[in-house]
Amino acid sequence: MNKYIKIVIAAVLILTGLSMMIFTRNLGWGIVVFLLAAVPILLFFKNEYILLAFWQLRKQNMEKAAEWLKGITNYKAQLHKSQYGYFHYLQGLTLAQEHPTKVEPLMRKALDYGLNMKHDRAMATLNLAAAAISKGRKQEGQKLLDEAKRLDSAGMMTDQIKMMKEQLKMPSMQKHMHNPNMRQRGKFF
Repeated sequence: MNKYIKIVIAAVLILTGLSMMIFTRNLGWGIVVFLLAAVPILLFFKNEYILLAFWQLRKQNMEKAAEWLKGITNYKAQLHKSQYGYFHYLQGLTLAQEHPTKVEPLMRKALDYGLNMKHDRAMATLNLAAAAISKGRKQEGQKLLDEAKRLDSAGMMTDQIKMMKEQLKMPSMQKHMHNPNMRQRGKFF
């Protein structure tokens, strides 16, 4: 649903509630309708699909979260600007298991649009560090890990950060990988 339709619904509910209180002297139902107008206003700033996707992520159900995110077809028309970053962030989290190569651009967009919570920024930065390390960009990965450690004030991701730092110490496998078919052959054969 377009975000401006929600505002129109809220305005109609407010006017209905006011008319019930003023013209029909039905104060109880007028207040109830007036309070119901808060729901579309809340959903203007916090999209229902994003809220339901967060709920499914909390239950560790990535498939359902991805299904809820598919309900957002045009994020610029359906979401408030403050939700753009979270839309890309959630897409990146749901794609992290099956398609790790698609996560990096989504997390960059999420950080560019902005994430409100520090731990969300830390998680996005940690995902970017993992992508940089897997592509062999160790200096960028180290900078991103330091930034993720700085953002993780609650200490929720210390184990992941330690594991990534251990991966940085290991030699890059791309440079040392050998062709297994060539091991048994001699120098000139």
